Amino acid sequence: MEAVIAVVALLFVLFLVLGAYATVKVVGAAKRGVDRTITQARRTVEDHTLRAKSFAQPGPAGEVAQLRLKLRTSMRATQDALHARVAEDESLKESLALFERLSAHGHELDDELRRLESEPDRAALAERLPALRERTERITRSADSLRWAARDRARRFAEDDLDTLSAQIDVEAGALRHWTETEQTPAPPAWPQAPAADGPTGRQTWPETPQSRPAEETTRPAITPPGPRPTYPWQKKTRPESTT
Repeated sequence: MEAVIAVVALLFVLFLVLGAYATVKVVGAAKRGVDRTITQARRTVEDHTLRAKSFAQPGPAGEVAQLRLKLRTSMRATQDALHARVAEDESLKESLALFERLSAHGHELDDELRRLESEPDRAALAERLPALRERTERITRSADSLRWAARDRARRFAEDDLDTLSAQIDVEAGALRHWTETEQTPAPPAWPQAPAADGPTGRQTWPETPQSRPAEETTRPAITPPGPRPTYPWQKKTRPESTT
């Protein structure tokens, strides 16, 4: 009885642990989903704000907003492209590692540009714009290079697979259309010709008709005539015929 109670208690504790673990996993997944949604919404709002500033604010402040928007758009597009294809192509892991290093420089530049948006000294900001423009161009050019290389690689693999598939389909289509090819039936054997004349070399393949038998066979009597009749003692001898 005590063993049964211990087993029931152990099962109860196990169910409690499993329930708590499942609850933590569900809450964590929900929290990550909420955080992802909030981050996405914040990025969208910030991008629209930067776009509005780039058109509304003239001068260095507007150009800083344009540089920041260009940097964020390029880095986000490259990140999405690499993460989307790394599961299918293992060779992109090295490219993703290089992008992570590039992202560190991109985040540093983005933070600097965000601080300069509220810079009151427009003259000092204009002096720093060429260097900021060059850094932004170098980072975005590297990010674009990685992104387009990953896309070209995926497109090349797709074209190679399509070429192989097309060749296999052509072979299969040819096999399916094999019934349209007319097969030549062999000609029947020629009938044997009758010999031109009877001779030792002539050979008859069909039975002869009665008309084709030789003349001596047709005139031969069907029944052999009997031999000379026997003579008996009581019969008179036949006289020889007179020659006169």
